[in-house]
Amino acid sequence: MEVEAFYKRLPKIELHAHINGSISTESIEELLAKNQEKGRPQPDIEALRQWKAKVENGEQMTLDGYREKNIKICFDMFKLIHQLVDNSEAVAIVTRNVIREFAEDGVKFLELRSTPRDVPETGMTKRSYIEAVLSSIKQCKEEGSDITVRFLLTIDRGRDLQTAHETVQLAREYQATSDGVVVGIDFSGDPNKNDARQYIPVLQEARKSGLKLAIHVAEIPNVAENLSLVQLPPDRIGHGTFLQPEVGGSEELVETVGKLRTPIELCLTSNLVGQTVKSFDIHHFKYWYERGHPCVICTDDKGIFATSLSQEYQIAASTFNLTREQMWELSFGSIACIFADDETKDRLRNLWAQERSKLQSS
Repeated sequence: MEVEAFYKRLPKIELHAHINGSISTESIEELLAKNQEKGRPQPDIEALRQWKAKVENGEQMTLDGYREKNIKICFDMFKLIHQLVDNSEAVAIVTRNVIREFAEDGVKFLELRSTPRDVPETGMTKRSYIEAVLSSIKQCKEEGSDITVRFLLTIDRGRDLQTAHETVQLAREYQATSDGVVVGIDFSGDPNKNDARQYIPVLQEARKSGLKLAIHVAEIPNVAENLSLVQLPPDRIGHGTFLQPEVGGSEELVETVGKLRTPIELCLTSNLVGQTVKSFDIHHFKYWYERGHPCVICTDDKGIFATSLSQEYQIAASTFNLTREQMWELSFGSIACIFADDETKDRLRNLWAQERSKLQSS
């Protein structure tokens, strides 16, 4: 899709970006070249190349048309990426490139998220993984990039509770030593794995430590689990696809989220590719936006889904007949949803005012 210049120039907030899922084709080729240069084994990523080609050609929109199978294929692509991003240098390269790519797309504030990983074969530990991410964030800042970046450590619901506790402990440590870069916990992973309710005590532990919570909720219909998660409550909800009664949610879910005004991170292309929604025009963005609920448009995995935040804004505008003024307000309103102090929010609001003047004068 050719993205209009307005959406690229519009200052934007990205709050739901998984580092590995945001990997670009250019980053993949860079990592393959590094492996060859250093004599490292080359993973077989042909299936990933084929997937990306399909996505870029729009073929993923009709891929099987079956939700469970499409979600599985998406997570299979992550496994292939993990084979490529299996050392600290690779983590640093991908993180650096992802930040630069978002900056080039007009993103001014970015929250990245990722699961710290141990890879004994390459010597990568969870700590060196985190430090590789933080070093790339610092490098981009030192280069003079005008994008502010924060980092959330991910608890993968496919892993055990002990691992979840370890992730919270690491987040606590780096929250205190990262100069404000590590701000919270992301809870995500394959929604078909485990019962998310068993992780609630761990998430409560994180909150008591002052960590913010961004929780994937209602990616699939499961009223009991989703109700427990929204009642925590999280500081933001990821996706929220199946909250409404008409799609397998419940009135209590909608009422709880609405009463708490928990911001929702909405990822249109991601949901379409995963077939959790059948078409853009019935995406739940419309349901929540028309109610004046805090909505933040996000990419989820811009590499896996061959999109950009500018493209997601344009899709929302064209699908729901929103004006440029409405899209501006949507972007501006996202500032209130970031995990940052009031000083940072005020600075961003001033930046938006400056950018608005530039847009109006051009």
